[in-house]
Amino acid sequence: MLLASLSFAMMGGFAKVVSQMLPPVEVTFFRNIFGVVLVGLSIWKIPLNQKGGKLMLLIFRGSMGFSALLAYFYIMAHIPLGEAVTYNKTSPIFVAIFAYIFLNEKLHPSALFAIAIGFIGIILIAQPQGGSFDKYDILGIFSGIGAALAYTSIRELRTYYDTRAIVMSFMLIGTIAPLFLMLITPYVSVSEDFDWMFASFIMPQGIEWVYVTAVGIFATISQLLMTKAYELTKAGIVGTISYSNIIFALIIGTVLGDPLPNLWTFLGILLVVGSGFMVVLLKDKG
Repeated sequence: MLLASLSFAMMGGFAKVVSQMLPPVEVTFFRNIFGVVLVGLSIWKIPLNQKGGKLMLLIFRGSMGFSALLAYFYIMAHIPLGEAVTYNKTSPIFVAIFAYIFLNEKLHPSALFAIAIGFIGIILIAQPQGGSFDKYDILGIFSGIGAALAYTSIRELRTYYDTRAIVMSFMLIGTIAPLFLMLITPYVSVSEDFDWMFASFIMPQGIEWVYVTAVGIFATISQLLMTKAYELTKAGIVGTISYSNIIFALIIGTVLGDPLPNLWTFLGILLVVGSGFMVVLLKDKG
């Protein structure tokens, strides 16, 4: 899981660099196309073993995963990498809430305290001016919420679908939707609030091909290592160690020129991490 976290942070570093040159919707496309090819080859070699029957939920999972990833890549280009990763890692907090609402899972009393700590952490990171969050903070929080909705739906989908089909739903939608958005961009007029979704395709040049390829490769390596980690030991242990990617992201972001987080931001990151630890460990015990 440490290697998966490092790989995930490396993906973020390359995504941050290339998102300064190419639109995030295009980076999202390249991030997913590698996975489609690899998972597609796996399905071709070993056919899916599943009963199906939840197609709309499968599409919902893919759509939420894609939307969260698109928002994540967009904010990477505008805020420090460590903060972007921390926003994304708020997902366990929202998973606990959504599992309670939609799946009737019990919410440990201590989890309510953990969730409250997590929200305080989010506020400290965002440091809203005049009581309102800016665009990047909202999209950062959305990346955590979207990922949480995707993860929550997996708990229902795994009894109906092969794991590869669930992964493919995300990667396939994450490949087709960006293509569609880039194709219609010249024909639609959208406000600046939605520029994270719409952009025209820009053909990568020279070193940009290296960057987008690296995004796809490190993302795939991270997925494989994380899956293997969950197979080998308790989810609580793996989930806790996964927060190391915030540390890796802070280091990589600093190397790329990000400013060091101020005291309040750093405290907010610690609270989000602590909240995530508590939620994951309490879930594992439950």
